[in-house]
Amino acid sequence: MAEIKDPENALVMETSKGRVVIELLPDLAPEHVKRIKELTSEEAYDGVVFHRVIDGFMAQTGDVKFGKTGGKDFNPGRAGMGGSDKPDLKAEFSNISHVRGTCSMARSQSPNSANSQFFICFQDAPWLNRQYSVWGQVIEGMDVIDKIKRGEPVSDPDTIVSMRIAANA
Repeated sequence: MAEIKDPENALVMETSKGRVVIELLPDLAPEHVKRIKELTSEEAYDGVVFHRVIDGFMAQTGDVKFGKTGGKDFNPGRAGMGGSDKPDLKAEFSNISHVRGTCSMARSQSPNSANSQFFICFQDAPWLNRQYSVWGQVIEGMDVIDKIKRGEPVSDPDTIVSMRIAANA
């Protein structure tokens, strides 16, 4: 089991495939980390599907509007098109490389459109560097992420069963 250095800045994500621990990087992307922690504290990510999973690239999740199973607006056909009711975030690009296990915010063509969706890289993706806001790194459970069902969109997708800040888990 990975050592969690700062339980206030780590997430425990239980997926339908198993447990994943993500170390948050508040010095790198303070507003993005704040948003992820805020939505996590509200249990907004609980039940959200992994709607776009591309083999050899990344697993995307976090659509708390259309991707939340059991949510009032749940629509598997629209998962990936929604966010939260909070305002979009200004980009916080950095020089940190997108490597295996990097957690980064998904967005539209506009750099300042990240909201609640994020992705986890299966392998190094240098073309994403300085284009997406990196906010975390998987420190335990990449083997779990590797098992998430692939697809664009995914039929019968895997889900985030629950996501908690480690200090509260």
